[in-house]
Amino acid sequence: MALLELHNIGKSYGAVQALSNVSFSIEPGEIVGLMGDNGAGKSTLVKIVAGVFPPSEGTMRFAGSDVRFQAPVNARSAGIEVVHQDLALADNLSAAANIFLGRELHRQIGPVRLLDHAAMERRAVELFRELKSETRAGELVRRMSGGQRQAVAIARTRLANAKLIMMDEPTAAISVRQIAEVLALIGRLREAGIAVLLISHRMPDVFEVCDRVVVMRRGRVVANKNIAHSSPQEVTGLITGAVEAA
Repeated sequence: MALLELHNIGKSYGAVQALSNVSFSIEPGEIVGLMGDNGAGKSTLVKIVAGVFPPSEGTMRFAGSDVRFQAPVNARSAGIEVVHQDLALADNLSAAANIFLGRELHRQIGPVRLLDHAAMERRAVELFRELKSETRAGELVRRMSGGQRQAVAIARTRLANAKLIMMDEPTAAISVRQIAEVLALIGRLREAGIAVLLISHRMPDVFEVCDRVVVMRRGRVVANKNIAHSSPQEVTGLITGAVEAA
């Protein structure tokens, strides 16, 4: 059974049609690359799935149930997490503190309720071990590489027991070695049975780690193919319009 199913999703802003008849699905543990030029509708689609705003038309099913999220908190409660391009991390806090930001653990000492820093750090260590990341739970984020920052953002989604993680340009503006680290982290999410929607402009990353690629142009899906049955040349043609559909 598909984890996420989109059926004829449309979104309009007055006379502007941002999305039209967008349909595709994602299986549990599947990594799907979402590609398209700027203005293709990728961000609008992600915001609909994440509950930022509702679609103007169409239906969405998640984990076997029809859903229409009224706010991001509803999508998060259902098991959908977003790792934004800017990661939304606090540079002055440790990795563990960032993972638990807004979801802190506490301990009670008599009438006093205190933050349980030791418990949060222990859990952060466990999450990084599960991800096979060398990121240290107690290290300040401002001292971390791009790959380590991604590990912190991904660990935060694991804390919430996400079923689907949507990642927006996770390998933008980082080194080749750090890109390899991030792609390895995405592969480990697949091993854990978590679905990933990878929004990326980097063709090598999509073809290395994804099972399938969905290409959007002008608010429509123009291709939805197994990665083994496509090529970077074909996807480039689909993005630019040199190839109409595939």
